[in-house]
Amino acid sequence: MQWIEQEIELAKHEGVTHQENLPFLLLPEKPNGQAIMLIHGFSSSPKEMSLLGTELFRHNFTVYGVRLPGHGTTPEDLATRRAEEWYATIERGYQSLLAMNFEISAVGLSTGALLTLKLALKHPLEKIILLSPFLQLQHFLAPFAGPLSYLIPYQKKTILEAEAPFYYHLRPLKGIAQINSLCKQLSSKLKNIKAPSLTLASTGDKTIAKGSAAKVYQQLGGCQKQFYCYGNDVPHVLTTVGNPQLQDVLQRCIKFFET
Repeated sequence: MQWIEQEIELAKHEGVTHQENLPFLLLPEKPNGQAIMLIHGFSSSPKEMSLLGTELFRHNFTVYGVRLPGHGTTPEDLATRRAEEWYATIERGYQSLLAMNFEISAVGLSTGALLTLKLALKHPLEKIILLSPFLQLQHFLAPFAGPLSYLIPYQKKTILEAEAPFYYHLRPLKGIAQINSLCKQLSSKLKNIKAPSLTLASTGDKTIAKGSAAKVYQQLGGCQKQFYCYGNDVPHVLTTVGNPQLQDVLQRCIKFFET
């Protein structure tokens, strides 16, 4: 699989040093013909999607965990990246899996969900799962991230020591401006996305605007779509051990892909 080796080498060249921050490809012994792209969120890394990837692999899905440029390196690196670079990485993965004759689906978390939607607008996908998707961030200053970045380059975020290798404690506002750009690109086009979809969100999400995930779900086109909202005990990131409902999330994802 020369293409995944190239992606790994590119990540290392750009400064990724931790093994779990590298992109990954999981190939089961008895593949079911389905490949699923996993797209992590802003200021995190492929590690964020690894538990879901392992579960999908156990069910004989081929799994590609994307690493978005600027992630798994440094906040300073992320501040220089554009949404077009993030999407170009996903496009390369899609084309590589297509060349292997897989039917392709995608799962995106947060900003990864935005990129999943952009992929679904450009290419036919078997299914998509949107985890904590949004069209608006919760912070009232988020819409002004671009101009504010010249005054306040980074937003500080408290993270646990165990998460320090995989998440940035400084979030570049220039990167948040790129997220805003993605939201604007997608807001009027969601009705054109017809792929069967599952959207999962929570009322405990303190990152995105209240009701934003439901709004994404409502605007999606097509009739094969599902929505489920967890309670206040569930955080923005649905795919890690910090979510008390992690096992339920994994089971819902597996069931959606196997049905």
